[in-house]
Amino acid sequence: MKALFIGGSGTISAAIVRRLSEELNWEVYILNRGNRDLGDLKNVTQIIADINDEEDVLNKLGDMKFDVVSEFIGFTVDAVERDYRLFKDRTNQYIFISSASAYHKPASDYLITEGTTLANPHWEYSRNKIACEEFLMDKYRNEGFPVTIVRPSHTYDERSIPLGVHGKNGSFQVIKRMLEGKPVIIQGDGTSLWTLTFNKDFAVGFTALMGNPHAYGEAFQITGDETLSWNQIYQTIAEALGVELNAYHISSEYLSAVGDKYGFDFEGSLIGDKAVSVVFDNSKLKRIVPDMKTNIPFSEGVRIALDYVMSHEECQVEDPEFDSWCDRVIIALENAKLSV
Repeated sequence: MKALFIGGSGTISAAIVRRLSEELNWEVYILNRGNRDLGDLKNVTQIIADINDEEDVLNKLGDMKFDVVSEFIGFTVDAVERDYRLFKDRTNQYIFISSASAYHKPASDYLITEGTTLANPHWEYSRNKIACEEFLMDKYRNEGFPVTIVRPSHTYDERSIPLGVHGKNGSFQVIKRMLEGKPVIIQGDGTSLWTLTFNKDFAVGFTALMGNPHAYGEAFQITGDETLSWNQIYQTIAEALGVELNAYHISSEYLSAVGDKYGFDFEGSLIGDKAVSVVFDNSKLKRIVPDMKTNIPFSEGVRIALDYVMSHEECQVEDPEFDSWCDRVIIALENAKLSV
């Protein structure tokens, strides 16, 4: 079996590529700009190209055809329209990575299925994903284009720590605040529910959809089974670090209002996503992928991630702007308490 991945080196796709090449013996091609080392993977060929340069891509693909083409870096309708032009006659299945953030906000029910309405007025990213889905499903219904939609929620790997509130440089500054005993901002009261999925677990569900005729014309959410509150998530991180959590709870609406002028899109990432309690009903996926389950719970996954981050300096990207912003916001709220 032969697969092409557009992207192929990100949090989700890297685990899928590794599983295909090392465990399932697929012939894998990765099309990207070559900015990240793929490591020593067997049966993996890298095609270095800008996917937006269609003429160059066509020249480099030659007459190749694929059992599966997977799009991991498509965020707008323009991207999937381009993919349709490039691959409509080159693949038996096209898998588009959408997002669970596309589900209706605010949610009408905490239990999310693939039939939950898609609508997110708070996040342009999510609305663009919805538009991509609509374009692709129209091509399936009217032209038989063999599309499968996959909606991940919060998937993480060893290179980053999943958090609710962080700056533009990722999660390390929050980890640093924890280690220094400084207060760490948690959105809301920390009791909303969230699902975290380690990328190796995600890869089990995804690879079982590849080449599976029961997946054509269908959408699937892929998440683990473990549901935690944000307080539990942050507490688990602190315990793995061996420190006491100094939690500071702030409403998502307030964070959105005071973060906007500094370029922190907390309306999208919080009100449009992480501030909402979600529990995923994955029975549709498990009917055709019975092996899909949580093999790496967060208590284990976070230790894997922390061990990696703390031993790789390139992952320790500090964010003084975000650090200073956290201090100012907390001081402002503490002063407001005194003035009432």
